[in-house]
Amino acid sequence: MPEIVFLIVAIAVVFIVLSIILSFIPVGLWITAFFSGVKVGIFTLVGMRFRRVQPSRIVNPLIKATKAGLNLDIDNLEAHYLAGGDVNSLVDALIAAQRAELGLEFERAAAIDLAGRNVLEAVQVSVNPKVIETPKIAAVAKDGIEVMVKARVTVRANIERLVGGAGEETIIARVGEGIVTTVGSAASHKDVLENPDLISRTVLGKGLDAGTAFEILSIDIADIDVGRNIGAQLQTDQAEADKRIAQAKAEERRAMAVAKEQEMRAAVEEMKAKVVESEAEVPKAMASALREGKIGVMDYYNLQNVVADTGMRESIAKISKNEDKGAGKDLMK
Repeated sequence: MPEIVFLIVAIAVVFIVLSIILSFIPVGLWITAFFSGVKVGIFTLVGMRFRRVQPSRIVNPLIKATKAGLNLDIDNLEAHYLAGGDVNSLVDALIAAQRAELGLEFERAAAIDLAGRNVLEAVQVSVNPKVIETPKIAAVAKDGIEVMVKARVTVRANIERLVGGAGEETIIARVGEGIVTTVGSAASHKDVLENPDLISRTVLGKGLDAGTAFEILSIDIADIDVGRNIGAQLQTDQAEADKRIAQAKAEERRAMAVAKEQEMRAAVEEMKAKVVESEAEVPKAMASALREGKIGVMDYYNLQNVVADTGMRESIAKISKNEDKGAGKDLMK
């Protein structure tokens, strides 16, 4: 009876040990690689475990590359994985590049992948060009008419410049700049509407793909619309501004005239006050003359008569003026 128990325990221990070994050593993956023609040692797979690398992430893409006819080194794939690259996407890109005869090497493909670009998508764009559609770009011709242009840019990925090359945003910005320059140099917006290919030729001639990750194949004008009359609007705004300036200057002159009028009224009142002040001195002078005997009583009375006569004449003149005004109103009626 104890022998049976010992045998059962021994079998259980062996089973547990084998389970641990098989879970740590990917024997199934090694067998798959062996029958797929990939030469990888069992200890290499165990070493990947110690380096915290999932063997399947390396071996499966290596099997795929071997079947496609690529000769890749497992150490290079592991190093790329440890650097944070996508091994599976890298191998797919190399296979696609081989089929398209692009001559993409492993080192360049790894550099593109580690630079943050999708290397498989880059290879696909190299084989099948991509169309980038720009938003509507507004430009103004010399005659002041706004023209809105939408373009489609056909590009192909440039494998040699994918690392460090500018992206789609730069292409769109440069094409927009070329459109604005071309439309702005046109004498009339009608010239642009009649010859939209003028924009394509001018923009293509500027070499806009320099320093970018793409090669521009063609620029096609998809749509052209006529917008606002910017020139007329600017002239209207300028005329309105000139009118406001003229009104402000007129208001300034009016205010100065009113101020001058008030100054003149003040001067008149001041002179009247001086006259009144001078008239107040006349009785004193006459009294002094009478006391000193320079004039007689009869001279004084004659002077009073002259003043009274003058006052009467002024009253008669005022009455005559009022009668003439009334007669004029009656005639108008």
